[in-house]
Amino acid sequence: MRYVQLRAFHNVAIHGGFSRAAEALFLTQPAVSDQVRKLEEEYDVLLFNRNKKQVTLTQAGQQLLEITRRMFDVEQQALDLLSESRALRAGKLRIVADAAHHLLHILAAFRRAYPSVQVSIDAGNTETVITSLHAYEADIGVLGEIPQSSDFEILKLNSTPIIAFASRDYPLAGQETVTFRELANHPLVMRERGSKTRQKLEAMSEQCGVPLTPLIEAEGREAVREIVAAGGGVGFVSSAEFGQDSRLVPIRIDAPEMLMDEALICLRERSNGKLVNAFFDVARQLVPSPA
Repeated sequence: MRYVQLRAFHNVAIHGGFSRAAEALFLTQPAVSDQVRKLEEEYDVLLFNRNKKQVTLTQAGQQLLEITRRMFDVEQQALDLLSESRALRAGKLRIVADAAHHLLHILAAFRRAYPSVQVSIDAGNTETVITSLHAYEADIGVLGEIPQSSDFEILKLNSTPIIAFASRDYPLAGQETVTFRELANHPLVMRERGSKTRQKLEAMSEQCGVPLTPLIEAEGREAVREIVAAGGGVGFVSSAEFGQDSRLVPIRIDAPEMLMDEALICLRERSNGKLVNAFFDVARQLVPSPA
């Protein structure tokens, strides 16, 4: 087994094809194809299903990809260690967040400290965040719970209650509080089932004997916000994420408090990466110490 063969396989797998892998490696497509073919022949294993223009991983290929993700990530960490100042001057940090709102002040401080580092932020629910970190598709995650797994390095950002909200001209808009029983009589707009906010809300309403069923299910927090703003019903969000929107009014839920513990997380095995460590250091300086 040669390094170049594993590198060719890894790039075909993550880029989804031989042509894109060749572009990423600055090689010709035949050269990449040849390296993968030699790897498959040497170990008598099929790593890719080749159906016309579509290339997909076999089960063996998926298992090997899990290993090469770790392998090449460790290689990148070694490079970062050997060229620390360069990594902090021109690296790339990938973040996936259930709500970027919690990151704004941290991100601003990080950008001031490391202005040349490229930062990408993708949106996703709790399940997406966890999956992206495990798949090495993101370096840092932000999610609305404290994960119990020992796989993660965790920094708690805040803890705020779940509230309801409606458009200013909606019938409930004039109320300061609303009960589960009242909510059950209105069209409810909720996020997809992977949303931790929805899970906590449904669990508490069932515990109180008034199950809540959404009339509209929307993918993502912004979609819920726009539907509610248009008068489509009542939505739910943590108070920290409600923000400023003149079209909407917050309504406190008259029930046992449902707290969303927002946390900054990364895989423990990647916590010593230069960019990840630098971002966490900036965050620790800005997050209030627990009482």
